[in-house]
Amino acid sequence: MTEMTELRKPPVSEKSAVPGFGPGASPLLNSNQAAQFLGVHPRTLQRMVLRGEIAAVKVGKLWRFVPSAVQDWIARHSIAS
Repeated sequence: MTEMTELRKPPVSEKSAVPGFGPGASPLLNSNQAAQFLGVHPRTLQRMVLRGEIAAVKVGKLWRFVPSAVQDWIARHSIAS
């Protein structure tokens, strides 16, 4: 009899912590959209990604941004009044 351990569901601790994919999730932003949101040039935003200043996902040759990651970056860099 063959064991089917590969087909079991992973325990909760092994589940990925990546938020919000599926129905109702925010779509990823491309470099132009995220740059426009931040008010910078897309190339400046790409340099920020390469320096590790802002989180992004590389899909093929293109960078994609989770809207909440862009908002988190803004929150971290806001000057408290």
